[in-house]
Amino acid sequence: MSILSEFKEFAMKGNVMDLAVGVIIGGAFGKIVDSLVGDMIMPFIAAITGGGLDFHNHFLVLANIPEGVPRTLEALKKAGIPLLAYGSFITVLLNFVILAFVIFQLVKVMNQFRLSDAQAPAEPAPTAEDVLLLREIRDSLKK
Repeated sequence: MSILSEFKEFAMKGNVMDLAVGVIIGGAFGKIVDSLVGDMIMPFIAAITGGGLDFHNHFLVLANIPEGVPRTLEALKKAGIPLLAYGSFITVLLNFVILAFVIFQLVKVMNQFRLSDAQAPAEPAPTAEDVLLLREIRDSLKK
């Protein structure tokens, strides 16, 4: 078997395709969570804390800032000045916590559906024709 045909067989297995679909959907879901945190949760937190809290703009400068470079995160990064951008880390950490909580809730709901399906009483199997015939004979003999 050639390497190409082995690779084709490997790539077409269901588990590999399921994994690929999961990764693609996970990436898209990550963008949704980023938008949720950046566009909805962080502005809400900023409003609660007085409007001045924006984690993206929290950083420590680890070197001297040359003259003429504004003291903003984007400008300092563009100038190549080493920074400790802990605000971005807090935002990413918040994204992760929200994503993990949402996935936990999805798994919890899926497990409840599985348990309810497994606990549902199974319909009794139809009585076999020979058993029905024997019951009729028994009932006839009793009469």
